[in-house]
Parts: sequence; structure tokens; C-alpha cells
Amino acid sequence: MYAETRENVMAKSKILVVDDEAKIVDLVRLYLERDDYQVVTAGDGRQAVELFHREKPDLIVLDIMLPGMDGLEVCRAVRRQSSVPIIMLTARSEDVDKLMGLELGADDYITKPFSPRELVARVRAVLRRARGEIAPARLITVGSLVIDLERYEVICHGHPVELTHTEFKLLAALAGNPGRVFTRLQLLDL
Repeated sequence: MYAETRENVMAKSKILVVDDEAKIVDLVRLYLERDDYQVVTAGDGRQAVELFHREKPDLIVLDIMLPGMDGLEVCRAVRRQSSVPIIMLTARSEDVDKLMGLELGADDYITKPFSPRELVARVRAVLRRARGEIAPARLITVGSLVIDLERYEVICHGHPVELTHTEFKLLAALAGNPGRVFTRLQLLDL
């Protein structure tokens, strides 16, 4: 039985998206909500700070170029009170802008144009790090045999089993596909 688990520990985390471009906000909201996040949005810096205090988000996606109060000022204001993760999402792609954002306390920096799927993956990763969580181990369990694909460890009846790298890969391929018959070439490919 192949037991690779994918826990969605970030489900229902609240994300504050701050951008003055409605199309960007709609796109980011769509992708984050598809991944089961709760999304709150702001179109300017002052509203972002206000919503930060009221909504207590788990993460902020923040543009730099905002009307009124820019994203760097928002980042400073948030950092004075909180260590909530911040991902800068901005058209400013110069090294000095990236360094400034990161120095002010941003946890990540993504430039526009961007991949919405990459943004969601980075949101997941930053939240995981912020919560001190690690990705669940990928395990294959067959009876009393446990194969840890991340650590290259095999445990049988509670005792570690010493295997070469090739033996480990073969065992993982066979145990991960019970009942399947492989040709020699297929095993070599795996």
C-alpha cells in the first residue's frame, strides 16, 4: 500500500492581498480560493494596514506601488507590530527594490508578470516555514515494512535495514507498485 500523504494544513488560512490593480487582485483571489484559502483584499496601503489590524491575516501578499501609502511603508508598519509573513508581489524588478523589500521584513519577493500557481506554492511554503512545519514524510508501508523516501531509510519489524542505493530504489519501486510486473528496462528507468 502506497501511503504518500498530502495534508492541507494551510486550509482556511486567511490571506490579505494588497494591490491597486483589480485584475491582479481577482486573479490572485481566484487561485488562492481554489487552494482553500480565505482571501481579504485591499486596494491601497492605508486600507491594508486597517484590514491587517481588523482581520488578523496569516499572510500578506503586498504590492509596492500603491496609492497613498506604498507597500514598503505598509511592510514597515506591519513589522513594527507583527511577524506575519509577507510576500511582495510587484512590477519592481530591480535588485535594489528586492533588497529593500527583503530588508524591511518581506519573506519572499515575486515580480510581475508572475505565475499564479507559483504564487500559491510560495504562499504554502512561507506559511509552512512560519508555522515551523515541515512537509510530511513520503512513506511506503507494506505490512511491517516502512520505506522512508525522504531519508532513504527502511525499517522492517521495527529494525533498520541496511541497503545500497540501488537496492533501496528497487525496493521502493516494487513496494510502491504492489502486484505490478516490471520488465528489466522498466526497473532500470525507475
